[in-house]
Amino acid sequence: MAINAKALGLTGGIFWGACLFIWTLVSVSTGYSGEILRLLATVYVGYSVTAVGSLIGLVYGFVDGFIGLFIFAWLYNWMSKKIK
Repeated sequence: MAINAKALGLTGGIFWGACLFIWTLVSVSTGYSGEILRLLATVYVGYSVTAVGSLIGLVYGFVDGFIGLFIFAWLYNWMSKKIK
């Protein structure tokens, strides 16, 4: 059974982008888990725990989630063909 790589990538991109966006806004408002987000800022260049940073995180999260899950689905499909 093949996985639609584009659909999985888009789903993951939207999910991770939205999570990072909301998580950053919550952290800006409450200070909750700011240290973890500052750690993510070392990975995502230009991202910061600010309102503007939440938009940058949205874009980075979408791209990161899309690419990661697209590759995952592609590898899964490739391996499932090889094993049969």
